[in-house]
Amino acid sequence: MRLLYTCTELGLGHTKRTIQLGKKLQKRKHTIHFITGGIAHNLLKKQFKNVHPCTPVSWYENAHGINPSASLLNILTPLPQYDYQQKKLKIKTPSSTETIHRYYDQRKHIPKIKPDLIISDGDIVSLRLAKKWKIPSIYITNIIRPTYRFSPILTPGERLTERYIKKCTKIIVPDNPKPTICEYNLGNLEQLGITKKVEFVGNFLDMKHEKGSDKHLFAPISGPLGTRAKLTKMIIPVLSSLRSESIVSLGEPNSKFKKKFGNCEVHGWLNEKQRKEYMKNAKAIIFSGGHETCFEVIKHRKPSICIPTQPEQMANARKLDELKCSIYVENKRQLKSAIEEIEAKKDFYKSNVDKLHEHSNRFKGLNRAATVIENAL
Repeated sequence: MRLLYTCTELGLGHTKRTIQLGKKLQKRKHTIHFITGGIAHNLLKKQFKNVHPCTPVSWYENAHGINPSASLLNILTPLPQYDYQQKKLKIKTPSSTETIHRYYDQRKHIPKIKPDLIISDGDIVSLRLAKKWKIPSIYITNIIRPTYRFSPILTPGERLTERYIKKCTKIIVPDNPKPTICEYNLGNLEQLGITKKVEFVGNFLDMKHEKGSDKHLFAPISGPLGTRAKLTKMIIPVLSSLRSESIVSLGEPNSKFKKKFGNCEVHGWLNEKQRKEYMKNAKAIIFSGGHETCFEVIKHRKPSICIPTQPEQMANARKLDELKCSIYVENKRQLKSAIEEIEAKKDFYKSNVDKLHEHSNRFKGLNRAATVIENAL
């Protein structure tokens, strides 16, 4: 099959999934063209040949993370924004303008590629194109109709995207059927009328457990720049005050920064191998609740602490907290208290994560997702 594969840049979990599934589909001899923007485009270029750029769409963020009210205003209005990488003030283009440019960037490739099927990971623009050009489509997502701490102001936008989601041939959810970590981000599928289209294939990670030690606390910080800054200001002061050893990754691509604050060792960037080793040998993991990282934590059978910075992560964190595998926190005081609780009830949290891992390991998400795609036509 000739496949057109697009993914959103809002969180690198989408990019990671795209790389994993893209490689699986290539092994099955399918021809794939990828379209995305920003950092996601650079990462995909390192892995695949046919990678085309398009305009990235972004939320409005500052040093405190994503700003929902400013992001809402920025849908139609240009706003001043400080660029922390270039260290200067700029005007952020309205996200509606970014979306229009993205639409035309993608549209010009369709006549050249002539895809049999369009695969979208979180990219609604390509679903609209699939509907317009009458091309079968697959949507890969862990969010459809959020029900936990999701602003009612954003509901009209969510309903608009659902129009295109409902037209998909199949919807792949890279999660367990039950318990589903992203349950509160999916909403009531029966009420939406899409139950028969949805396939819970299991996560795309190889969930086979590799035994490690319990040497340190590990905090892999990720996400947009503002989100990373917010987490850094919360996590490092707490960890540096502890007697326990801890490792923090700031999530700054290719950064060589390395410094110790008390017993807390801070790295600007960890490659995939280093990250895996630190996670495998952690006694607990502190993270923001991103869907892909949830399953990394489950794979390594580690108790965790979630510090979510936006509604999707809050919903995942709530579910893990309900399963007694993690503790949901929102500030420094709660973080310190959660670390003490994990230390005191280590066996309790560990046994719950072990059970969740055994269940999650039953599903081979990549194989099942590839089969669903091949059967879509």
